[in-house]
Amino acid sequence: MKQISATELRPFIRTIADYPRPGIQFRDITTLLGNAQALRATIAALAAPWADAGITHVAGIEARGFIFGAAVACQLGAGFVPLRKQGKLPHTTVMVEYSLEYGTDQLEMHADGVTGADRVLLVDDLIATGGSAAAGIRLLRSLDATVVGATFVIDLPDLGGTARLEQAGIRTLSLVRFDGH
Repeated sequence: MKQISATELRPFIRTIADYPRPGIQFRDITTLLGNAQALRATIAALAAPWADAGITHVAGIEARGFIFGAAVACQLGAGFVPLRKQGKLPHTTVMVEYSLEYGTDQLEMHADGVTGADRVLLVDDLIATGGSAAAGIRLLRSLDATVVGATFVIDLPDLGGTARLEQAGIRTLSLVRFDGH
């Protein structure tokens, strides 16, 4: 059985035109998730650059970041911390608010999810404008954790999210780039 490399993942990501609204090219990862070899290659490629970075926790952004983040945490021998939408966590939380195209949203995590001694990798399926990733970084830093970097399956570079994180001093890596929106 032929192994799939990270550079061969693009065909496993389906593009759906005009979803969820006209003009949007939705990058659907369910086709990647449905292929065991592609999924294994994705997890390995997301984790490999951080293997020697002393990562203690991986933080995944709701919801698809949970899928990849938990698997990357296992690969790195680290704990997993979910970053969730407001009101979804049962214990004491900390929260940050961030801007969306039309309004605001919030991310929360348990107040005891990380500490100042932790080195955290942020993981999500896609980076577009970088709003939720930047909020996740602020949230982790609010508990004095060191954010070592951020990694994504897909980058939409024309929307500026990677540049935004890198300007904030965050090492950012993605496996597949899709130019345009």
